Amino acid sequence: MHAVTADDHVPIPDGPVAVLANPTAGRGRHRGLLPDLLDRLSAAGRSVRLLRAGTATEAESACFTAVAEGAGALVAVGGDGTVHRAMQAVAGTSVPFGPIPAGTGNDFAVETGYPADPRAATDVIAAALRDGRTSPVDLARMASEDGTVRWYGAVLAAGFDAIVNERANRMRWPRGSRRYDLAILVELARLRPRRYTLTLDGERVEVDAVLVAVGNGASYGGGMRICPAADPTDGLLDVVVGGRFDRRTLIRVKPRIYAGTHVAHPLVRTYRARTVTLVAEGITTYADGERSLDLPVTITATPRALRLLR
Repeated sequence: MHAVTADDHVPIPDGPVAVLANPTAGRGRHRGLLPDLLDRLSAAGRSVRLLRAGTATEAESACFTAVAEGAGALVAVGGDGTVHRAMQAVAGTSVPFGPIPAGTGNDFAVETGYPADPRAATDVIAAALRDGRTSPVDLARMASEDGTVRWYGAVLAAGFDAIVNERANRMRWPRGSRRYDLAILVELARLRPRRYTLTLDGERVEVDAVLVAVGNGASYGGGMRICPAADPTDGLLDVVVGGRFDRRTLIRVKPRIYAGTHVAHPLVRTYRARTVTLVAEGITTYADGERSLDLPVTITATPRALRLLR
């Protein structure tokens, strides 16, 4: 976890606090907490408006509408996917943001210093609203060749993990976590290095790899420290490339990602850059765990792109 410093010079806009809540986050285990969390936010002296949405696309649209209609702040209750959807509406704006970790994976919130407990995180956000306090943090801005732009706060996966997610999303059976487990087995059987072209601040690098991640933050997938040295306040992206792993080696190295010690493996290379262009055939990226843009993409570290309520 990296320190996020306070920035007391930019006032929080007037207007209600818009709240996006995902009742299915974390398999619904925090569903009953929502009324208490809303009460805690209201204690900051601001009106609180719960956004209505039935799908992920509707949730993102509701956040953009709330910001356009004058929301003074945006709060997301859920996991990294919910946070990712919400931050699209406030990235690069003066509207501050508060992530309340209530999902299976809460990497962005934890990495930026929020308590893992939803109630405690809500109290931090409420105190920041009451005191008019925000803290700037970097985001990664990704752009495709057709001009589509997305933002992410944690990690972009563009290798084996992204391929597994894509496989799991296409499967109709089985349901739940077993579908992801089966997708891993299928893709392990098909494992092969792919040719990637990386352009790092203008320097071109070609590699054969099975794991590629570009981190604004250190972790993804609920605490896997894939980019262990990444700091979301340093204005840089950390790129981790796992080279020509065979199945046995990948299975052996994968558990080391939780501690971040995989970067010491001789087949792993790390880079740091402000701008990264990533090219490979047939890869759909996953940003903050959400299906995102097809390669090629250009990712740019954008300092102070998000104001956190801290």
